[in-house]
Amino acid sequence: MKKKILITGATGFVGSQVLKNLLARNNDVYAVVRKTKKNLLKKNYPNLNLIVTNDLFAESSEWWRKKCKDIHTIIHVAWYVEPGKYLNSSKNINCLKGSLNMAQGAIKAGVKKFVGIGTCFEYDLSLGKLSINSMLKPSTIYSATKASLYTTLSQLFINNSTEFAWCRLFYLYGEGDDKRRFVGYLHKQLSEGRLVKLGSGKQIRDFLNVSEVGRIIYNIALGDKQGPINICSGDPITVRQMAQKIADQYNKRHLLKFGARPDNLVDPKYVVGVPNY
Repeated sequence: MKKKILITGATGFVGSQVLKNLLARNNDVYAVVRKTKKNLLKKNYPNLNLIVTNDLFAESSEWWRKKCKDIHTIIHVAWYVEPGKYLNSSKNINCLKGSLNMAQGAIKAGVKKFVGIGTCFEYDLSLGKLSINSMLKPSTIYSATKASLYTTLSQLFINNSTEFAWCRLFYLYGEGDDKRRFVGYLHKQLSEGRLVKLGSGKQIRDFLNVSEVGRIIYNIALGDKQGPINICSGDPITVRQMAQKIADQYNKRHLLKFGARPDNLVDPKYVVGVPNY
């Protein structure tokens, strides 16, 4: 008998990749979607089961209990992540409250496994090399609410015998990347033959293609892995090297203007993860 799997954020950058993996393997999938995005999913996936809401973060635990009836696994990807605005937005608090309501409803409904999506920004980024044993030290509302959700759900699910996995994502790029994000911005500018104004590019990061991330989250959701999980490449690369790699796809390295913008003085110099998936 197929396991019923519920996913949130299925139209987003990460969630769309998780959804592809779920449907490619013929799972019984239920996607919680805003009314405004319903037609998009219907058009692309006519056989997908849809649970429609005005705002999933405004729903009560009782609403979630009803919607999670017979659901085996929840993959909760949805969150407020508008580039340039999300890091210190109060909307993160709404996401935290709504996610806790979801978890409480899931427990009442007897959901067996809950997979949440975290961020490397939960860690103390001054440590550089980050393992799941690294100290947490969030420095924005976004990372603080993510860390709060992780610690709260860890205790909540242990007490209710629900399996819990927390996927901490590092620096992603790939299909559907927002043009306001680093790699999306590079592709936009280079494809249009425009200059790309950058800082020094000396910062070292851990990049991973979002299609690979979607596959990994799928495997975690359907597998036995629990607890905090770093989803990253483990490979250090400078921002300069990443930009050059992308520019080479267009044969337009000459459009990269390093030093045209000042570096952010509070930007960590080295953020690389130790994968454990």
